[in-house]
Amino acid sequence: MVGLSLGEKHFIQGGIAQDLRSDGRKRLTYRPICVETGFIPQANGSARVRMGATNVISSVKAELGKPSSLQPDKGKVTIYVDCSPTAEPMFEGRGGDELSMELSVALQRCLLGGKSGAGAGIDLSSLIVVEGKICWDLYIDCLVISSDGNLLDALGAAIKAALSNTGIPRVNVAVGASGDQQPEVDISDEEFLQFDTSNIPVIVTLTKAGRHYIVDATSEEESQMNSAVSISVNRKGHICGLTKRGGAGLDPSIILDMISVAKHVSDQLINKLDSEIAAAEADEDES
Repeated sequence: MVGLSLGEKHFIQGGIAQDLRSDGRKRLTYRPICVETGFIPQANGSARVRMGATNVISSVKAELGKPSSLQPDKGKVTIYVDCSPTAEPMFEGRGGDELSMELSVALQRCLLGGKSGAGAGIDLSSLIVVEGKICWDLYIDCLVISSDGNLLDALGAAIKAALSNTGIPRVNVAVGASGDQQPEVDISDEEFLQFDTSNIPVIVTLTKAGRHYIVDATSEEESQMNSAVSISVNRKGHICGLTKRGGAGLDPSIILDMISVAKHVSDQLINKLDSEIAAAEADEDES
């Protein structure tokens, strides 16, 4: 928790009210975003995202597995977040474990939809190799290196960038297997399929401080929040997930207004992130 004097709290709250935050941004403006991809060679895909002083890494590992009996036509995705104690003293011990679990669950809700997979931002059906028998399991691991607020949006951006960088080996399935027999497969070492990230959403967290919302809150601004709503929105403007934190309740009309604001802000964020990912991948190809 950030410790602020009464004067500092009034300064932050006054700046938000006047649409001029302490770092010069307006209420709905993100900090500069920087993306780096492909720097973990043993992973199928990886990315680092910096939003201001918040710095996170995401890596993707793909392994062949068996689809769930409840969803035989879908692959599986697991998301885990690790909060490094070097990022923030409060991450040491139980505090870090609790935040890691909270962020992991929030990312699952925002990116993978409901238990049925409905509304998922990641197309799980694209991970099927043989329906009911073989699928790709994606293990997405995230690490918080440094924290200055807005971790969920930064982690969502890193996952989108890492999946954009992900190559899944082509699988050739032997013909002839029938019934309950497990088909034989040959995994290519040379041919890779690029993961389609066109519909993967970005996460926009709107932090309510007083009567106003802000995006990309710093740690100091988060310490003044009443509540925060994180909304995942894809390029088509569809809502893929929503999660709330903070003790203060919100009127349904306020949540609807927040969703409308998040849709508006998401256009700018998606365009900026896509531009940064393309530039990072171009740099990777040249190196």
